[in-house]
Amino acid sequence: MLKNIKLINFNHLKLASKLTLVLFCVFIGGMLLSGTALSSLLNYRTENEITSKALMLIQTMSSVRNYTSNQVKPELLDKLETKFLPESVPAYSAREVFENFRADPTYNNFFYKEATLNPTNLRDKADAFETEIIQRFRQSRDLKELKGFRSSKNGNIFYIARPLRISKDSCLQCHSVANRAPKSMIKLYGATNGFGWKLNEIVGAQIISVPASKVFQSARESFIVTMGIVLGVFALATFIVNFWLKHAVVQPLTRMAQVAEVISKGDLKAEFQKLSNDEVGQLAEAFTRMKTSFALAMRRLKKQQN
Repeated sequence: MLKNIKLINFNHLKLASKLTLVLFCVFIGGMLLSGTALSSLLNYRTENEITSKALMLIQTMSSVRNYTSNQVKPELLDKLETKFLPESVPAYSAREVFENFRADPTYNNFFYKEATLNPTNLRDKADAFETEIIQRFRQSRDLKELKGFRSSKNGNIFYIARPLRISKDSCLQCHSVANRAPKSMIKLYGATNGFGWKLNEIVGAQIISVPASKVFQSARESFIVTMGIVLGVFALATFIVNFWLKHAVVQPLTRMAQVAEVISKGDLKAEFQKLSNDEVGQLAEAFTRMKTSFALAMRRLKKQQN
């Protein structure tokens, strides 16, 4: 019943109103479709950009770890027996270098952690979510990367993680058994945590995280600007089409209807004006021929009556 009422109301509208209504519906539909597609595209592009930056940072931190392990630590071995130097620990060096990265506004929203199941420094202890990531790396040895979103008390966080594997025997000097570790390290951290590691074992994960609101902030800004432009273009196109249809179709048809009304009352002096060569112009020609035929019929009728 409601559909029939709406249909009747639409059918009773004038052509200009119908055209305006149709163009308005096309405008709204186009904006909704464009907005949905653009939002998905911008979010996808932004996530890829964040992922690329995060992977670059992880690779950089891995290089720092290798440099510390191969170049710095061998030079400090003699001093470690009397004084523990955190600069000799790859994880410490990577963390410090990353903090320097965060001084740059481009990376100040990124956070780095070498989440470890059994770390020497409990600061690096993996939480429940990070432990789950590490276990997934352990279960799937071919899995090289994980990324996604996690919830926290401060909101959603986008993360990307790579496994942290013991690939060098030099790492086991401090993490296999307490007897092999430097005495200065045992004195500082104790002989309970950070031991029992094995070669080629995945003991943790390098995790880069950034608040989800920061991930999509640039996407939202781009969306607003782009949709503003699209809105303006759609609105202008709708106005131009509506204006053209009224002047090229509606107004000529209205004039022809008025002339036809006058002729129907017997005034054969009224003329149908052909203003174009399109279908509207052809209709004007057809009405002119019809008027001529009507005039001839009227003359014949009068002659027969006389």
